[in-house]
This record gives sequence, structure tokens and C-alpha cells, in this order.
Amino acid sequence: MKISNLQVLRGPNIWSISRKKLIQMRLDLEELEQRPTNVIEGFGERLEKLIPSMFSHRCSKGVEGGFFARVKEGTWMGHVIEHIALEIQTIAGMETGFGRTRQTKTEGIYNVVFSYLEEKVGVYAAEAAVNIAQALIDNVEYDLEHDIRRMKEIRELEALGPSTGSIVEEAVSRSIPWIRLNKSSLVQLGYGKNQVRFRATMTEQTSSIAVDIASNKEETKRLLTEAAIPVASGVTISNPDDLEASVKKVGFPLVFKPLDGNHGKGATINVKTLEAAKEAFEYAKTYSRRVIIEKFITGYDFRVLVIDHKVVAAAQRDPAHVKGNGIHTIQELIDKENEDPRRGYGHENVLTEIAVDRDTLDLLAKKEYTLETIPEKGEVVYLKSTANLSTGGTSIDVTDIVHPQNIFICERISRVIGLDICGIDIMAQNLTQPLTENGGVVLEVNAAPGFRMHLAPSEGLPRNVAASVIDMLYPPGKLSQIPIIAVTGTNGKTTTTRLIAHIIRSNGKRVGFTTSDGIYVHNTMLMQGDTTGPVSAEFILKDPTVEFAVLETARGGILRSGLGFNACDIGVITNIQEDHLGIADIHNLDDLTRVKEVVIGAVRRKGWAVLNADNGYCVKIARNARCNVAYFSMDENNPVIKDHCKKGGIAAIYENGFITIKTGDWKLRVDKATHIPLTFGGAVNFMIQNVLAATLATYLWGYKPEDIRLSLETFIPSAAHTPGRMNVFRFKDFKILVDFAHNPDGFNGVKAYLQSVEATQHVGIISGTGDRRDEDIIETARIAGQMFDKIYICQEKYLRGRAQQELIDLLIKGIHQADPNKEIIINNKSTACLEEAINTAIKGSYITILSNTIDNTIQRVTEHLDRELEA
Repeated sequence: MKISNLQVLRGPNIWSISRKKLIQMRLDLEELEQRPTNVIEGFGERLEKLIPSMFSHRCSKGVEGGFFARVKEGTWMGHVIEHIALEIQTIAGMETGFGRTRQTKTEGIYNVVFSYLEEKVGVYAAEAAVNIAQALIDNVEYDLEHDIRRMKEIRELEALGPSTGSIVEEAVSRSIPWIRLNKSSLVQLGYGKNQVRFRATMTEQTSSIAVDIASNKEETKRLLTEAAIPVASGVTISNPDDLEASVKKVGFPLVFKPLDGNHGKGATINVKTLEAAKEAFEYAKTYSRRVIIEKFITGYDFRVLVIDHKVVAAAQRDPAHVKGNGIHTIQELIDKENEDPRRGYGHENVLTEIAVDRDTLDLLAKKEYTLETIPEKGEVVYLKSTANLSTGGTSIDVTDIVHPQNIFICERISRVIGLDICGIDIMAQNLTQPLTENGGVVLEVNAAPGFRMHLAPSEGLPRNVAASVIDMLYPPGKLSQIPIIAVTGTNGKTTTTRLIAHIIRSNGKRVGFTTSDGIYVHNTMLMQGDTTGPVSAEFILKDPTVEFAVLETARGGILRSGLGFNACDIGVITNIQEDHLGIADIHNLDDLTRVKEVVIGAVRRKGWAVLNADNGYCVKIARNARCNVAYFSMDENNPVIKDHCKKGGIAAIYENGFITIKTGDWKLRVDKATHIPLTFGGAVNFMIQNVLAATLATYLWGYKPEDIRLSLETFIPSAAHTPGRMNVFRFKDFKILVDFAHNPDGFNGVKAYLQSVEATQHVGIISGTGDRRDEDIIETARIAGQMFDKIYICQEKYLRGRAQQELIDLLIKGIHQADPNKEIIINNKSTACLEEAINTAIKGSYITILSNTIDNTIQRVTEHLDRELEA
């Protein structure tokens, strides 16, 4: 048993549109294909003993214990591994429950799919699940705790912190998309020009000056003092020679803390002797060159959270502590406290485990205690000098009892310092009385306050403070998304994408679009190559200058990672034809339809699916669409069109030479095909189909027919505008057509065009692609044999695991099916092949180069044309 491939799906995919975060494992059961669980002696019992919590898995039985029942009856190991992967994530604190296991058409090979919360944990769970299953099969001991501990560690390293995560969760609840911009806590909300960014709890609106002020405790105290806000008296020093005088000036008891510290690091409280002061000073110096010495104020530690200059939460914080019972040692009490299910590793739970450190030992030493001391019953022993939750502290929500004057003080502090989000630390007996009356003081103002104490206090009402952040970043009326049109299909995707982008750009929008040629923003190529996957889509959606996204979306990216966006406004499927079959478990057109259908599944309920009514597989997709559907067709009498429009539907049709929008019984002619350069005078049917799709998509978005017409007439097919799509180069004595048709349907489209082209001789240059089925390679060559008088085979590249001669033989076989006497020239050096074709071209001939056969085809043909013009 082995994992032959592991894929991480991050967006809508063939397994689920809504469950975007899935691991897809390709599992080879090898000899276990003949050994279901019921024939492996003791397997079920060992599984129940190792992971008893799997009793809750209902499986197909629909009742608790259903999965274990399936194991006893007999099920295949892929199914078991799916459930193990889900359960070990749950045990590690990441509960997730979606899974699917499906056998492929290759015996013994299964696709095991399960959901994850943290990507790297999901990958680890996949590998661990296989190891666990193998150990159970072999009846050997397995250290499950190691896996659980490791997954927790990975989660702590990779997951968003509780504050960042809460903001993301609130955004998701409002259908605001998000993208993580680094491995830490930098996050983008929204897309394109409507994006906003935040890091932890600092937003792009947060003033850098305000952050600098808050980071400088001395500067903060000065500004607050000048604003008549009560603060603790104190001084800041850096020289140990100034320590004794400063201690005398402020007076015991004291607090020492680094000037630039955070999370309580380097702080020492309740310092009462000069010797302790020297130690506290040196400790603080390890975190900052300058050290603050303040009067130690007795009372309780409070944190008030202010967002958008409004108090949204307040909490009383208690440092980590244990309560004696007269029986157990302090260490035993700590261990017992850490068993509280609310405590966990790092940020995994509401509370954090208490760790013993220097601060703990110092506090105990001041009481002349050690970890072995047994405190009296009821005695509270504090283990940390600060009340931070990250060091094991606890919190009590007090939001509803804060005095109005204290609310006013805190909201005023946020404006004095200038922070849009700030946490204000206050030491006072309570917040129910004004600070000016109970002697309370402001200790610090934090520029990136943690939210965990408010989101999940140890006691009191949880506060959804993240909602206030989203309210501030996206006030009513502010959009978070940009329009997205996604284009998929077998042929015509790139041209349709480019034409849609051209129409939108011509109507005043800054468009970002992805194609098989590269990534473009406002017609400027930013990245070259096949950029039709989710990474390229995300590139566009992260660009703050983009107002409208048009995304070519190929099958490979969908299968590899899912879509690069959660939802789109319009999904276009140009057609579904035989291509790329036999790859990645896509064996027939039904399989391919399931892949393309993902795009339509991601269309918003009020959005539109634009589908080819002349293609039965597209029509099949329409039946399951949960959005509005519109069709395009080359035939206005297509029964699908007639029935659709009879019901009041919208369609784009080609009738009497016109590109026409049909709504119900009404026709609205947009333009005559002969006026549209892309159709080559109406001679290229597949280009007319692309025009219909683009016209319909942009009409549905809201563009007027006259605006679409002008755009159609200004979109000129060329190597610059539509590289590799019907590019014609006119030499003095002959012409060269370059088109990247690479499947039977594409070859037939070129064939139909060439039938309208007069030439003394039609010459073709073709090749095969190694990862296509034999029958597809043969069929393209057969079509080539029908349309060319002479054929060059140039099999220089795209072998993809095959022998060069094997592909050549398949091409020859196909050509001979069309004409056994066809002239065939084999030249597997693309430069030499092109030179030969050009040098031997007879006057009036038409050379067609298909399938990107010649390396850098367009560039090389252009160079030849330039040399002819210079001669």
C-alpha cells in the first residue's frame, strides 16, 4: 500500500463546491485490493482499541458505530484511511468531517478525499493515516500520541492566530473573500480594487505614527499625561548608574518593564528592595535598551478594547495562578490545572497551558516557595507577573459594567494616540467607578491587541469583537468583491477570454485577465506562460488596480487545486470536446463534463451560466445549474434555444449573418459577422461561436449592444492580440497560418476555414502530444490528411513519456487513413522544418502550422517575414 500522489485542493473542486479545503490522496492498495478488512485477522479490534473515538463515525449505516460495523463486515483500506485521517485531525483539535473514497478505473487505485482545516496538518494526516493502517494490518505498536502532538505543533506554526482568525471568520460569514498573503498573519480581505489588508489586529487604516507612539511607552505616557489621563508615575532609564536615584524618586513598590516590550515579556512587578530592583532592571534590559520604572499600583488588571474609536469590550485579567488545597505541591497543582479541557497547546483552546519559566520561579522565590511547596488550602499562588492569556492567564468579561466616564476616557485615548484598534491596559480596583475617583491608572496602550480574552473569556459573555473590525473596514455600501467572469471549455477559451476582456476594457474598466499565454492587467502582460490555474487567478484578485477579472480556467488547475476563487458572477463554457482524456482519471466526456461543471457550480445564485446549446454536454450541465442559464448557438432553430426562449430565456444566436441577442420572442441584432474581424469575414465558425459567447456574457453583465458592437469591430485577430489563434502572416508569394489547435475539434475548425481559402497547395506542419490517447493522436492526423496536400511531421517536443517514433507512427497511421498516398516529410528539428517549408513553398501556397509544433512559432515566423520585408 502506498500513496502515489497527494494533492491539496483549496477552492471549489470536483468533489465539492462548498467544501473547498480537501486533501485528495491517490492510494495504491497493491495486494490489499484482495484483502478487505474482514479477512485481516484482528484488524477491527486493533483499530477500535487504538482509536476508540471513531465509534462516533456513522458511515453509511447512519448510526453511531456504523463505521466499525462496516469494518467488521469488510471494507477496503482506502475507506478506512479516509476515516482515520478525519479522526486524528479531530483528536488534535481540528474537527472536520467530510470524506469520500472512490475507486478509479485502474484496479487497486483509489482516490481518498477528506477535508482539513490546516493544510499542512491535512497532508500530515494523510500520510499518518496510511502508516496507522499499515501498523494495524501488521499488528505492530503505533505511537498515535506522537502524531497528535505533531499535528498540534504544525497547527500552531501554520494556523492564523485567534485574533486574525476571528476577523477572517467574520469576513467569511459575510461572504467577504480572503487571501493569506504570507505564512504569518498578513491577510487580504476582498478582491482587486476593493481589497483591504490587515496584519493580526492592525489594519491598513492603522496609523504608523500611532503604532510608533504606542510602542514607545514613555512617549505614550507623556501624551496621556498632557491630555489629563491618569497614568502611573515613573521614569525611564538605560544606565544602571541611574537606578538607585530613580528607585528613590518613584518609591517602592515598583514595576520594571522594557520600554519596547510586549506580551509582558521582561516585566517584574511588586519590587520592594534595591537588590530585587537591580535584578529586575537587568531582566528588562534583555528585551530593551531602555527600561521603565513605575510605581506599582495595586488592584486588578483590566483590558479595554477600542475599535474605530468605540469601546467594544472590556475584560478583567488574572495572571496564571493555582489555588492550594493543603495536599498537592505547586507543580502538581499546575499539572492539574493544565488538565482543564479549556487549556491547550498555544492558541488551540480558550486558555493556554501554564508553563514554568524564570518569571514563575522568581515569583515563587519572593514568597520563599519552590515548585515542591504545598500551599495552604485556599491560598492563591500567582505564577506569572503579567495577566497575558498567552502565558496562562484568565479573563472575565466586564463590558456591561464599565462606567460611562471610563468609556469616554478610553475612547478619548484611542484618538489621542491615533489608533483605529487599540487595547488599553488599566490597573484599578474596578471599572464600575471613574478612574479619577478610585485611583486607577492607564498602564499601556497596545497597537495590536489580542482578541482571545474577549472572544472566549473564562467567565462572562463572549464578545464578537471581530464584527466591529469588519464593520469598520467594510461600512455599509462598500463593496468587497470585484466582478468575475470565468471561462472554461475545450476549445476557444483563450480567445473568448480575451474578447470579453476587450469589451469590458473598451467600456472603461481596468481589467485583469488570465490566459494560456499569460497574465494581463489592462492589456499589459505581467507574466508569460500557461496561466490558467488557481495561482494565476489569485494573482489577478490580489492586484489592487484591477476592477474586473476575466479568468480563463482550464481543467488541469481545477483537478490539481480547485478554483482560484470561491464564486464568480458569470461562468462561460465554450464547448466540451474530446481532449486531455485518459489523464488524471478523466477517461470520457462525462468525466470531463464533471470537471468543467465546477465553474458553473461556483456561479452565484443570481449570476449566469453561459452555455453552448449546440453541445449536449453543456446542455446537461444546465440541468444541474443553481444559477440563471443563458445559451448561445449557431442555429436559431436549435430545439434547446427554441424551448429556452419560449420560456422567456435569453440567448445569443447566429442568424442571417448576424450576432443576435434573443430574449423571449424578441431579437436584438448586435452586429453583422462580416463586420467583426475575428470571424475572418464570417468564414470561421468556431470564431463566431467565441463571439457569441463573449457577446452574451457581456450583455448579461449589463453592457449595451452598441457598446459591445464597437468593441467587436475593434478587436483585431493578430499575433499580438490573439497569439496562436488564427494568426495569418502574408509573405510575398505565400501565406502562413499559425493556430494552436491541438485536438480533433480544433483541427476540424481549421479545416472548415481552409476550405474557403484558395491556394495552389495546402501545406501542414503537425505533431502529436504524448499524454493524449492513441485514438486522439490518430484522429487529428486523419483530419490533417484531409485538409493538406503535403504534411510535415515535426515531433521535436511534447513527448511526455513516449518514444518519439511511437508518436510519429501514430501520426502516419492517421494520415494514411485519410490518404495512403499523402506526401509526408519527417523533420524533427523545428527550425530546420520551418526553413524547409518556407524555402520549398510554391507561389500561392498556404502553410498551416498547428499545435505549437515549431518552437516559438510566432516569433520565428515573424523573423522570416521581417527578413523578407528588409530584402
